[in-house]
Amino acid sequence: MKMKFSISFVKTAETADKTVITLATEGGAPAGLDALGGIEALYQKAAETAGFTAKLCTALDLLSPAGSAAARVFVLGLGKKESLSENSWISAGGKAARLATKVETLVIHPEVTGVADIAGSVADFALGMMLGGYDFDQFKTTGRDDDGKTRDVAVQIVTSDPAAAEAAFAERQAIGDGVLLARELVNLPANILGPREFADKAMALEALGAKVELLDEARMKELGMGALLGVAQGSVRPPYLAVIEWNGGQSDERPIAFVGKGVVFDTGGISIKPAASMEDMKGDMGGAAAVIGLMHTLAARKARVNAVGILGLVENMPDGNAQRPGDIVTSMSGQTIEVINTDAEGRLVLADALWYCNERFKPRFMIDLATLTGAVLVALGSHRAGLFSNDDGLSAELARAADTTDEKIWRLPLGEEYDRMVDSRFADMRNTGGSRHAGSITAAQFLKRFVGETPWAHLDIAGTAMGAPKNEINRGWASGFGVRLLDELVRGNYEKHD
Repeated sequence: MKMKFSISFVKTAETADKTVITLATEGGAPAGLDALGGIEALYQKAAETAGFTAKLCTALDLLSPAGSAAARVFVLGLGKKESLSENSWISAGGKAARLATKVETLVIHPEVTGVADIAGSVADFALGMMLGGYDFDQFKTTGRDDDGKTRDVAVQIVTSDPAAAEAAFAERQAIGDGVLLARELVNLPANILGPREFADKAMALEALGAKVELLDEARMKELGMGALLGVAQGSVRPPYLAVIEWNGGQSDERPIAFVGKGVVFDTGGISIKPAASMEDMKGDMGGAAAVIGLMHTLAARKARVNAVGILGLVENMPDGNAQRPGDIVTSMSGQTIEVINTDAEGRLVLADALWYCNERFKPRFMIDLATLTGAVLVALGSHRAGLFSNDDGLSAELARAADTTDEKIWRLPLGEEYDRMVDSRFADMRNTGGSRHAGSITAAQFLKRFVGETPWAHLDIAGTAMGAPKNEINRGWASGFGVRLLDELVRGNYEKHD
């Protein structure tokens, strides 16, 4: 059953006949034992019997504990106190969400001793509950023990300063909503989420104060976006370029920019993909999902920065009007591209989107995100996204943000020797390097030709946006990778602070 947590922060909470989660660090006493009727001796005996030491995300279940009015008490481990981090609290929150089965009210005692920023830590825990509780099951009608409705769970988090925790959680909730939006879009099937439907999701951000503009096929033809339009020409569903602006900074402040590949379904076109696992190509818009999730977060938390999000929304289909291998298209930049593989379509979409973004907004930097190459999975698996950049400073900022959020990235090289691999006999360039070797690098080299001197980074998230290893805060197929990472980048480096 899908759960929705209604989270509140309180000084005290009634625990009679309720499920309670109390947090503990290794070697420390669980929080709030006094409020549970003094069950310390029971806990000590149960922990010794079970070998429970409060390692991170381990849990000890005390069912109908003697001496307490609570129906059930879980002691949830936070790990070593000296190792506590933002991600420790978020992961513990995700674990707590999975313990909250078949309950209507959940009381949580999180305040272990020795934590400097308890309000922020408690808010991180609540964010983890949001992320860990997400489940995509809206299309299931059989094989379930409920009526398909979302079950509301009232979560009362007991803390010494509820107002401070509430304020800290307001920003975390904006982040969580952005991640969940990205996950939802990646999970949706392509017959439900086409280019127009995705564009409508972008338009919905106007309710948060963002400015949104949709460029249709006619407008993109006027602008000369032959690379993007070539990808879309085989589909009966027209393409869109969604332009999302969040203006939370000074009026004269140049924006920062994020560009997402939004191929709502990728058959490979005439260079058609094998049938096996082609259904996963509904997630080939994971880059655009991350960008819209980020823009939702920035607008929802009223970030003090000017930011632009560009979504290139197309479908790659192999009908009688589809582009062919050997076709030559002219990009908005004026550079010509020989299309030697129609399954290397994402870089064609990004080429025009990046050029448009750079020409119109003159941003301080551009970061694009794309489920671009299978080669990045060969190199890095599903544990890290590939990072390519023309700017060491921007790369270092992304690396620090990734360390904070634990959305791992790894920088891979660019260079003239790889750039020569995308030269073409018949046009200015071709859309692949011509072999499987260095496939992620040659894709990045192709994109680099459309960014000029603007600081730029490319994140190849083919291995991390979907089908990534499950963890405490991501139990499904779509991860929402990139939203937290980029929000942390903005917060730590580009946002105005008092």
